[in-house]
Amino acid sequence: MLAAVDHVQLAAPPGSEGALRAFYVDVLGMAEVLKPPVLAGRGGCWFEAGAVRLHLGIEADFRPARKAHPGLLVSGIEAYAARVAALGARVTWDDHLPGHRRFYSEDPVGNRLEFLEPLGSV
Repeated sequence: MLAAVDHVQLAAPPGSEGALRAFYVDVLGMAEVLKPPVLAGRGGCWFEAGAVRLHLGIEADFRPARKAHPGLLVSGIEAYAARVAALGARVTWDDHLPGHRRFYSEDPVGNRLEFLEPLGSV
C-alpha cells in the first residue's frame, strides 16, 4: 500500500549544480541536503523544505521536463510568487484549476515547476 511520496527527481545537465543550488536554495528557499557518499559521485543535488524533497540527478543527454512537473503546495502564494519573480525567475499565473491559485515557473535548466495553494487557505 502506498503511504506517501518520498521525493520527486528531476534531471539536470552535467555541471549545472551551482545554478541549481542558487535557484533551489536562494530563490525557492529550500535547504540542500548532502547526498550519501555512495551517491555523491554521480553529481546532482538534493533539496528539501519541510516534507517537500526534490532530487536533481545528472543526465548526460539531458532534456528539460517542459510538461511533466512536481506540483508544490505553498502558503501565501502571492508573496511567494513575488519573491520568486523578484529573484529573477519567471512567474506565469494559471487560473484553470478550480479551487486553487497557482503559477508555473522553471528552474535554471528549464524544468517546469507548479506552485499552488487551495483557495480559502490563507
